[in-house]
Amino acid sequence: MLRILVVCSHNKWRSPTAEAIYRKDKRFHIKSAGLGKLSPHQISLRDIETSNLILYMEKDHLERIKLLFPNVRLPSAINLDIPDQYCFMDPELIEILREKIESILVQEAIIIK
Repeated sequence: MLRILVVCSHNKWRSPTAEAIYRKDKRFHIKSAGLGKLSPHQISLRDIETSNLILYMEKDHLERIKLLFPNVRLPSAINLDIPDQYCFMDPELIEILREKIESILVQEAIIIK
């Protein structure tokens, strides 16, 4: 089963929204994490090791992940390119996340086959 880790800066708005809207989806397992030390769930080595796809919100997030875990082989990672301007469960954010994640799922299904 596809295991997705969604990462944003503080695990307060963007990544928890993605986790909330896909939490009960049977096609994959999703978890959210933040890069900041004060994040409700700060990204961990276990998060990375148990994921086979990382979706991150901004281009510098991948570099920050690599700095936090310099000796870890990361799974595939895709930039969602969603700026930090939305609140948790913002309808526009939900629409953007659904559009981008559904597109990625189609691509991943092709890769997995």
